[in-house]
Amino acid sequence: MLNKLCLIICLVFGFRLESNSQIIKEFKVEERNGFNLVHLDFNVYKGISEIQRSQAENPILIQCDLSKVNILPSFHHQTANGVLTTHLTHRNVESENLGKSLSYKLFSNSNDDFDHKWNVGLNSNFLYDLNFNFGIGKANFDFSHLPISNCKVNSTSADVALNYSKKMANSVKMDTLLVKINMGNLDASHLNFTNAKEMIFEANYGALNLSFSDKMPEACNIIATVGAGKIDLKLPDESQPFIIKLKSTAMCRTNVSKSLKDIGNKTYVSKSYKEDAENLMTFVIDVSVGSVTIK
Repeated sequence: MLNKLCLIICLVFGFRLESNSQIIKEFKVEERNGFNLVHLDFNVYKGISEIQRSQAENPILIQCDLSKVNILPSFHHQTANGVLTTHLTHRNVESENLGKSLSYKLFSNSNDDFDHKWNVGLNSNFLYDLNFNFGIGKANFDFSHLPISNCKVNSTSADVALNYSKKMANSVKMDTLLVKINMGNLDASHLNFTNAKEMIFEANYGALNLSFSDKMPEACNIIATVGAGKIDLKLPDESQPFIIKLKSTAMCRTNVSKSLKDIGNKTYVSKSYKEDAENLMTFVIDVSVGSVTIK
């Protein structure tokens, strides 16, 4: 009887280990020469993703912790015409329907809810052109110490956070920073460190929280669009010349800092605004249903 009981306990315990088992994988590029640009195409359907500088010498180092896996990620890379092109794709064989996506979005409250964890390590000695596609989960970017020429992020329902935690600016001019979210939130801090000429932020349903902690070194255009939700914009101080053009409907509440000058047609400028300023920031803010707060 005791032997049977021990066998049952072992079987139950073994089943629990199996059901909670993790698969740890690492993908990396060993080459360090023969290219002057690294293009990364990162496409995952679920998980918590961390993208930041790595101390490793590899131009790309991706580590993942996977659970409930129905298919392993695919990874490949090649070098041509001075560009190292890398692709990582993780697809779900059993496609999750909209109802399940909504339940993840509304009721998930911990990292474990998204099954998978991804760590994407980049190296400050290489120039990057980045393209990210996320399904369900969260994506946290810290671009401190990283030279980035382009960055495009598309999210189905993953929340996105973008930061420069070390307050180290992009050492090269970024052409375009694009973040598009179907359903979710974007929290972007220290955007002045991007050194980007164009910034485009879009959310069909959700919130855009955009913050500039200092002045931009050169002229740039910033477009922020929300279908239903809100935009909270924190501007640099008024020694920075900027102009803000609001596009809103009767179903959108607006709260604009009184320190800005209203020049008509829902257009506001800073006290240092000059049309021909070399570092002029031009904002276009568009919310259909929701609210806009500018301070």
